[in-house]
Amino acid sequence: MMREIPISVLDLAPIVADGTAADSFRNSLDLARHAEQWGYQRYWLAEHHSMPGIASSATSLVIGYIAAGTQKIRVGSGGIMLPNHAPLVIAEQFGTLETMFPGRIDLGLGRAPGSDQLTARALRRGLASGGQDFPELLSELQAYFDPARESDYRPLGVSAVPGEGLHIPIWLLGSSGFSAELAGKLGLPFAFASHFAPDYLLPALELYRRNFQPSDVLDKPHAMVGINIIAADTDEEARRLATSQQQQFLNIIRGRRGQLRPPVDSMEPLWAPHEKEYVLKQLSYSIAGSKQTIREKLPYILEQTGADEIIVAAQVYDHNARLRSYQLVSEAVQSAN
Repeated sequence: MMREIPISVLDLAPIVADGTAADSFRNSLDLARHAEQWGYQRYWLAEHHSMPGIASSATSLVIGYIAAGTQKIRVGSGGIMLPNHAPLVIAEQFGTLETMFPGRIDLGLGRAPGSDQLTARALRRGLASGGQDFPELLSELQAYFDPARESDYRPLGVSAVPGEGLHIPIWLLGSSGFSAELAGKLGLPFAFASHFAPDYLLPALELYRRNFQPSDVLDKPHAMVGINIIAADTDEEARRLATSQQQQFLNIIRGRRGQLRPPVDSMEPLWAPHEKEYVLKQLSYSIAGSKQTIREKLPYILEQTGADEIIVAAQVYDHNARLRSYQLVSEAVQSAN
């Protein structure tokens, strides 16, 4: 049996082969509108840079575009890579979003660059690189929203307008133990990127829960787990659709960047045995199948992780097939509930 659990969308705003960023934005808005109808709780977009296949580099702008085109679904970042930005800028941007769309904005924060080190240097320039100062940047950001909060990092006399006094949920995101432990100590919700970094999922969740200290935000731990779920009317078709995502991971380990490729009938001609092993390992928290297959496999992940929410990534080449995938996932979860 699958316990009742909120589901959300993680949109990497894919630019497909022979497509454009403009196509990606239109498709994202269309997906968000459908996700709202299908009962998804959140619609998150991720910050990536210098990647030809991902359109959400200006994440705050895309969040505003999605929020303006929907009615009630929460829209946010999964995440904003805080070391790339001055905390005051993020406080102002998300203060503006929350003012425009009250009660609907989430601020998920990560400490990775969201790209390679060369791009990180181009982004961060005079800012500290490597993410070592993430706790200090977070403290400064929180103090802009709540000036009564003690922080040694917010400059006196500087305010975020809009932003100050607004209650915007802050999540910490991660693929290792650093953010898990920090989220626990600060009493913040935590989301783990198991959709691309599964190895440390269970230790990170244990570390988060073990270090959790109640706060004015949460009285107990709250963890979200990222899962790749690609659904279709048959298992065979779902597995075929999933080859676009497998090709994307294959290109990453080969050091190649490009747009999301069409699915193929078989991956065997495309990868070497060691590459296949690595890609499948990185995608171990993934499900590709029919509604019945999702109903059979998802409860195991929920039981294993104890997740309070799941957020679903689906790198599907064809937009209509992507819509159908998210619809089937919603139906599978709702029927099981």
